[in-house]
Formats: sequence, C-alpha cells, structure tokens
Amino acid sequence: MYTLTSATAHATLATHGAELTSFVKDGLEYLWQADPAVWGRHAPVLFPIVGRLPEDAYLHNGQAYKLTQHGFARDREFAVVSQSDSEIVFRLTDDEASRAAYPFAFELTISYTLRADELEVRWQVRNPSATEELLFSIGAHPAFRCPLLPEEKFEDYFFAFDHPVTAERHLLQGGLLNGETTPSLQNQTELPLTYGLFADDALVFKHYDFTRVALRSRRSPHFVRVRFDGFPYLGLWTKGPGAEFVCIEPWQGIASSVGQPAELRDKEGILSLPPRQQFEATYSITIG
Repeated sequence: MYTLTSATAHATLATHGAELTSFVKDGLEYLWQADPAVWGRHAPVLFPIVGRLPEDAYLHNGQAYKLTQHGFARDREFAVVSQSDSEIVFRLTDDEASRAAYPFAFELTISYTLRADELEVRWQVRNPSATEELLFSIGAHPAFRCPLLPEEKFEDYFFAFDHPVTAERHLLQGGLLNGETTPSLQNQTELPLTYGLFADDALVFKHYDFTRVALRSRRSPHFVRVRFDGFPYLGLWTKGPGAEFVCIEPWQGIASSVGQPAELRDKEGILSLPPRQQFEATYSITIG
C-alpha cells in the first residue's frame, strides 16, 4: 500500500488495480471499505471496457473474444512509475495474458495527486503500436460510505447538482442497455437517496449538462464532491438495500445494448486511438 498526505487528508492506494482504497480527512473515512459480504471493491478502474458485453463476448475483425464486465485492469498488478508524498503514478501494459482476451497493445498510466482535500485522478492511455488502432473505454467506479456517521441513515443523503438538471436515465437489463429510458430528474438540484431508486440497477445518464455531483447529508455538513469535465456518461449505483455506500461513476464508455456479441469498434462509447497517439482524461474527488 502507498499513502499520499496533505495537511488535512490522506489517501491510500494499492498496486492491485491501481485502486484507491482509503480517503480520510480529520480521522473520518470517506471511502467504502470493501466488505466482501456486500461488495468487495473500493474504487476500481474500468478498462478496457465499461459495463457488460452481450454474453461477455465481442468480435474484433471477425474473431471472437471473451471479456467480463468492466474489463481486467481492476484485477491486474500495476507497476509504480514514480512516487512522492503527494503524487503516485501507476502503469499497466499489455502482455500475453491480456492479449488473449484483448488483442491490442496499450499503455495505461494512472496518476493520483492529493492537494489539500482534493484527489485528482488522471488517466493516460497510449497506443504504442506503429500500425494498429487501439479500441478501448475507461471509467471510474469509486464507492463512498453512506452514511458517513453512525447516527445517520442512507435516506438522510442526496445527490446535489451544480445547477437545476433535467435528465432521463437509460435502463439496464442484465447489465445491458435495453433501449428504454425513464425520466429521472425534472429541473432538480437534488436527488434524494433511497434504495428503491436503484431497484432496477444503476442510474445511467448520457450526454448530460453538469460537470460535478456532490453526495451530501441533511444531518451533517460532511460531503463528497466528484468533478468530471468532458465525460459523456455517468453512473450512480449502490448494491441494494442495506449496502452502506453509493458510487459516483464518470465514464468514457458505457455498457453494450441487449443483443448478440458484435464488433468492438461498433460498441457505443468505444474510443479509437490511432497509432502512437495518446488519450487523457481527468476527474477529481473532494471530501469535506
């Protein structure tokens, strides 16, 4: 484990999945602590796909491959490229095991930088190939403790938006988009939390017009704010009744639609990176 420190906060990270495992301010833990009886992850990185594929399979140039939900990066060991008191950089590259499921050369670099109470997460995806494009998606899946304090309950919390939002959620069926939508926000700056809100899986938003979401309580001043400029997709999720966490998930990619396995290049949200080119995206988490 590696720890970043500031005057008021510290963040702990693991080489396994380059995953954030703790984010503490003034002695209060804000990150879900991965109870395996409920959901055994903290904040996995989703790569090289976001969401599920039909039959956990896809085609590339007509050849079939298997790839499970959210890809393999969250279960791989990353190398530490550099480290200081306030920043750490991890890297994962393709190898024989990855190419069996995902036949692309890639270099995934993930940087975490702690400034006061804000943790900035920067992804860099480089295509090292001189001739082949790189097809991929990448996403975040941080889970925050909810409630944060023992005297609170899940329903004391709400999502707060930076302006009044009108948006519909895209519905999932077995983890796949089923093509249906339903109104979710009607000129609202708040979305109260209930477990019933997630009875049909995650709330999935596309091409929304806000750039930050805060998790706030009606009973205490503590909050978590996630900022994600330039992300076309967002998921909000919890495991189910009794799960004491909620996820705010900015995505550069999205689950596939219901149907049969198809060419990866035709999957919604897939990014195409030309040879020798690099993609970069950044989001941040602020606690208070």
